[in-house]
Amino acid sequence: MTTTTPLRFAVIAALSIGAALMLRRLAVERIYVASVSMEPTMPLNSRWWVDKISPRLRRLHRQDIVIFPSPLDPSKELLKRVIAISGDTIEIRNKVVYLNGDKQRETYLQYKRSGEILMGDNLGPLTVPQHHVFVMGDNRDESGDSRDWKNVMTGQPIYFIPLSSVKGRVLNPPSATLGVVP
Repeated sequence: MTTTTPLRFAVIAALSIGAALMLRRLAVERIYVASVSMEPTMPLNSRWWVDKISPRLRRLHRQDIVIFPSPLDPSKELLKRVIAISGDTIEIRNKVVYLNGDKQRETYLQYKRSGEILMGDNLGPLTVPQHHVFVMGDNRDESGDSRDWKNVMTGQPIYFIPLSSVKGRVLNPPSATLGVVP
């Protein structure tokens, strides 16, 4: 019978902790939702797994839910849905999204103030530059996102998130229907 010496145990524990930290930093991470901006898809305080590898290996797609540092406060990470990708033209008219001229059907949306026209409820058309995305929360009236961010120094709008800022993509979010309205 072999026994584990304290030194061997310490080495195994240190390697295990190191591997877990590296996995969390580079591959996958568990997050919790700290705001209502993605409701009803991702309720407040719910927990999700984030894949940190695939955004580096493949293009992001419309409808991916991603995490990235806030353009207003990089110490905070945000969770938003990719609405438009490089080359797309996005327009919002009275809260309705038009992508490349087509009215979108977004069944996952929630509006808390549907009778009010808020900042960002009419926008564009804007063309997404190369290597950027346009993102929005699913709870549109309660989400700060690409529609209304402004640079705190200049007051200029920040419509697009650089792909290089995207840290991960949520794994297996609830399915949602998106499509062109017939």
